[in-house]
Amino acid sequence: MDDFEKHDDERLERPFSKSVKAGKRTYFFDVRVMREGDHYLTITESKRRIDREGKFLYEKHKIFLYQEDFEKFLAGLNEALNYIADNGGTTKPYAARREEDISFSDVNFDELGEE
Repeated sequence: MDDFEKHDDERLERPFSKSVKAGKRTYFFDVRVMREGDHYLTITESKRRIDREGKFLYEKHKIFLYQEDFEKFLAGLNEALNYIADNGGTTKPYAARREEDISFSDVNFDELGEE
C-alpha cells in the first residue's frame, strides 16, 4: 500500500495544507471538507512564547472561513491592502491588485484532490 492510499482518509478531511513562517509567527492555511462536500478554510496564527518558567508555549488564533464567504473576505482583505498601498505603505504587487481583478468564481473545488 502506497502513502497515497494510506493517508486517503486524512487527505479527504484536509486535502490542502500550507504553512508560512513569518518571524516569530507561523501561519497555517488548511482547506477542510465538510461531510456535505462543502469546503472551508482555517487560517491559524501560531506564535511561540516563553512562559515565566522559561518553557516554550504556542499561542494560537484561528479563523474559520466558509466557502460562501470567500469572495466577501477576499474583497475586504484586498480593500485593506489597497488602502495600505495607497497611503504610504507597501508597494508590493499584491497590494496593487484591485478586488474587481480577483474572483473565486473560476475556482473549481473538485480539483482539490477528491478522487
